[in-house]
Amino acid sequence: MKCRNCGAEIADKALICYRCGTATTEAKYQPAALPRGRRRGPQIVVIVIVIALVLLALLYYLRSAEAVARHRPADALVASPSGALTERQAVSVSLKSPRP
Repeated sequence: MKCRNCGAEIADKALICYRCGTATTEAKYQPAALPRGRRRGPQIVVIVIVIALVLLALLYYLRSAEAVARHRPADALVASPSGALTERQAVSVSLKSPRP
Protein backbone atom coordinates (compact mmCIF):
# COMPACT_ATOMS: atom_id res chain seq x y z
CA MET A 1 0.00 0.00 0.00
CA LYS A 2 1.17 3.57 -0.68
CA CYS A 3 0.84 6.58 1.66
CA ARG A 4 -1.70 9.03 0.28
CA ASN A 5 0.36 11.98 1.51
CA CYS A 6 4.01 11.25 0.66
CA GLY A 7 3.72 8.17 -1.61
CA ALA A 8 5.99 5.96 0.52
CA GLU A 9 5.43 2.20 0.37
CA ILE A 10 3.95 1.07 3.73
CA ALA A 11 2.60 -2.21 5.11
CA ASP A 12 -1.03 -3.05 4.41
CA LYS A 13 -1.88 -3.18 8.13
CA ALA A 14 -0.10 0.07 9.03
CA LEU A 15 -2.18 2.67 10.82
CA ILE A 16 0.17 5.56 10.02
CA CYS A 17 2.91 6.25 7.51
CA TYR A 18 6.36 5.67 9.02
CA ARG A 19 7.80 8.48 6.91
CA CYS A 20 5.36 11.41 7.31
CA GLY A 21 3.02 10.28 10.12
CA THR A 22 -0.20 10.60 8.12
CA ALA A 23 -3.02 8.24 9.14
CA THR A 24 -3.82 5.55 6.58
CA THR A 25 -7.55 5.49 7.43
CA GLU A 26 -10.08 7.98 8.71
CA ALA A 27 -10.56 8.16 12.47
CA LYS A 28 -13.20 5.81 13.80
CA TYR A 29 -14.37 8.32 16.40
CA GLN A 30 -14.31 12.08 16.06
CA PRO A 31 -13.21 14.02 19.17
CA ALA A 32 -15.93 15.90 20.99
CA ALA A 33 -16.24 19.52 19.96
CA LEU A 34 -15.19 22.03 22.58
CA PRO A 35 -17.96 24.30 23.88
CA ARG A 36 -17.82 27.71 22.23
CA GLY A 37 -19.09 29.76 25.16
CA ARG A 38 -18.08 33.40 25.31
CA ARG A 39 -15.21 34.21 27.58
CA ARG A 40 -16.15 36.86 30.09
CA GLY A 41 -12.68 37.56 31.42
CA PRO A 42 -11.79 40.47 29.11
CA GLN A 43 -15.26 42.04 29.41
CA ILE A 44 -15.10 42.11 33.18
CA VAL A 45 -11.62 43.65 33.10
CA VAL A 46 -12.80 46.42 30.77
CA ILE A 47 -15.84 47.14 32.95
CA VAL A 48 -13.70 47.33 36.10
CA ILE A 49 -11.23 49.69 34.40
CA VAL A 50 -14.05 51.97 33.17
CA ILE A 51 -15.62 52.10 36.64
CA ALA A 52 -12.24 52.89 38.21
CA LEU A 53 -11.64 55.71 35.72
CA VAL A 54 -15.09 57.19 36.36
CA LEU A 55 -14.50 57.08 40.12
CA LEU A 56 -11.08 58.72 39.74
CA ALA A 57 -12.57 61.48 37.56
CA LEU A 58 -15.33 62.06 40.10
CA LEU A 59 -12.82 62.19 42.96
CA TYR A 60 -10.65 64.65 41.02
CA TYR A 61 -13.68 66.85 40.28
CA LEU A 62 -14.84 66.86 43.91
CA ARG A 63 -11.36 67.67 45.23
CA SER A 64 -10.86 70.48 42.73
CA ALA A 65 -14.30 71.93 43.54
CA GLU A 66 -13.45 71.74 47.24
CA ALA A 67 -10.13 73.50 46.68
CA VAL A 68 -11.82 76.26 44.70
CA ALA A 69 -14.41 76.70 47.45
CA ARG A 70 -11.66 76.92 50.08
CA HIS A 71 -9.81 79.66 48.24
CA ARG A 72 -12.86 81.72 47.29
CA PRO A 73 -13.37 84.74 49.58
CA ALA A 74 -16.51 84.46 51.69
CA ASP A 75 -17.55 88.03 50.96
CA ALA A 76 -17.30 87.81 47.19
CA LEU A 77 -20.25 89.66 45.76
CA VAL A 78 -21.85 87.83 42.94
CA ALA A 79 -25.10 89.25 41.71
CA SER A 80 -27.98 86.95 40.96
CA PRO A 81 -29.51 87.09 37.47
CA SER A 82 -31.96 89.75 38.68
CA GLY A 83 -29.06 91.90 39.89
CA ALA A 84 -29.98 91.62 43.59
CA LEU A 85 -27.64 90.22 46.22
CA THR A 86 -28.53 86.93 47.84
CA GLU A 87 -29.45 86.92 51.50
CA ARG A 88 -26.05 85.53 52.51
CA GLN A 89 -24.22 88.18 50.53
CA ALA A 90 -26.39 90.95 51.97
CA VAL A 91 -25.67 89.79 55.53
CA SER A 92 -21.97 89.60 54.72
CA VAL A 93 -21.98 93.15 53.36
CA SER A 94 -23.98 94.50 56.31
CA LEU A 95 -21.57 92.96 58.82
CA LYS A 96 -18.56 94.51 57.13
CA SER A 97 -20.09 97.97 56.70
CA PRO A 98 -18.79 100.58 59.15
CA ARG A 99 -21.24 101.49 61.89
CA PRO A 100 -22.31 105.15 62.27
